[in-house]
Amino acid sequence: MSDQLTRLLDRQAVQDVIVALFCAVDERDWPAAHACFAPRVHFDITSAGEAEPAELTREEITAAWDSGLEAIEHIHHQAGNFRIEVAGDQADATCHGLAFHHVADAPGGSTRTFVGTYAFHLLRDGERWRIDRFRFDLKYVDGNLELGSS
Repeated sequence: MSDQLTRLLDRQAVQDVIVALFCAVDERDWPAAHACFAPRVHFDITSAGEAEPAELTREEITAAWDSGLEAIEHIHHQAGNFRIEVAGDQADATCHGLAFHHVADAPGGSTRTFVGTYAFHLLRDGERWRIDRFRFDLKYVDGNLELGSS
C-alpha cells in the first residue's frame, strides 16, 4: 500500500474514533466511549468551568459524564472542520464542536448549546487509535444555563 493511501486511511481512522466518541456520549453508551480512550487520558475541560486538567482513567471520565448528564433528556454532538496530522503511531486532531442538551418543559427554556473546539492526541493501539489527550475550548454557551440542574 502506498504511503499516501496509508496516511489517508490513518486520518480517516482517527476521525472515526472521535466521531464514535461523540456518538457514544449521545447514546450514553459508556462501554463504546471507553473503547475510544486510552486507559489514562490527560483531560482538560477547564474552559467550561471544570476542574484543573488531570490524568484520568476512561472510567472516571465516563462516570463523570454519566452523572453530569443524568438530568439531560437528549444530548446531540455535531463536529466538523477536522484537522488531523498523523506521524507514525501518533496523531493530533482538532475539530469544531457543538453540543446540544434538551430537557422538555424545563423552567427557563428546554435547550442549552455549547460551542467550542476540541483538541485530541491519539496513539495507535494495535489496529485501533485511542485518545490519550482530550481538551475542550469553550467559545460560548447559549440557552438555559441552568438546564438539568434543578
